Amino acid sequence: MSLSMSRRLALLTSASLALLAGCGSSSDSADAKSAPARVAVVASTNVWGDIARRIGGDRVDVTSVISDPDQDPHSYEADPQNQLALSKAKVVVENGGGYDDFVDRMLKSGHNDSADVINAVEVSGKTAPKGGELNEHVWYDFPTVAEVADRISAALAKADPGAAGAFAKNAAAFKAKLAPLEAEEARIKKAHGGEGVAITEPVPLYMTEASGLVNRTPAQFSEAIEEGDDVSPRVLQESLALFSGKKVKVLVYNEQTSGPQTAKAEAAAKAAGIPVVPVTETLPKGKDYLGWMTDNVDALASALSQ
Repeated sequence: MSLSMSRRLALLTSASLALLAGCGSSSDSADAKSAPARVAVVASTNVWGDIARRIGGDRVDVTSVISDPDQDPHSYEADPQNQLALSKAKVVVENGGGYDDFVDRMLKSGHNDSADVINAVEVSGKTAPKGGELNEHVWYDFPTVAEVADRISAALAKADPGAAGAFAKNAAAFKAKLAPLEAEEARIKKAHGGEGVAITEPVPLYMTEASGLVNRTPAQFSEAIEEGDDVSPRVLQESLALFSGKKVKVLVYNEQTSGPQTAKAEAAAKAAGIPVVPVTETLPKGKDYLGWMTDNVDALASALSQ
């Protein structure tokens, strides 16, 4: 009798525990289902991807197509993995200006016409100067970056209205951290406005122009380097004379598109005692956008003070 009663109690206890466990599982499942899905964001480079991640926080999943600091973005060829990510994206951040045309092509071929596409060059309102070419490297222009941050915030809020306040707050905090960078450019301009600078290609021009510096590089030189073309002997000599003749205070050198002709420019600058400031088009490993740009502006200020 006692043994039978013990068995019945044991069975009842097991059933109760199973029921409680089942209730807990249902609750956990319901919580998981009620949690909002993260917004899928695709950025053409890790520059815009980092900014989108800062604004979206833990409410976004960001894929940056170009993230290798050793990769020349101008020669990048997208792959099927990129195609898949773009076909599922709710928000896309592209640079525009001919820099990353593969994004639009792959959105079209992936039949994703519902994504909110943010084109940074279009947001900037910048156009090519008369008789010249557009400088598409707008992530070196801090006012443009601030405007793109607002557009990313608005696009994310549309995709996830419940987090709109958080996105706006994150965007405001990000823009507040751009202010010291613009202030440092203003200090450089006050101290060195009108001084000459040489470049290997147009990547840093928005930063150098905001700092009051005058680009003295022959356009044929920087354009040829950007396009991967050879520089004529005459233009090369004209460019190298900038250093031997002390016509510039600094050379800003794009490390991602180095070659024999840019190496000659770097060597000529060093031989003349002219500082060289290396820059890149994508985030260096271990850096975020704000830290990277702080390093760039500080390096420029330091070089000019030598």
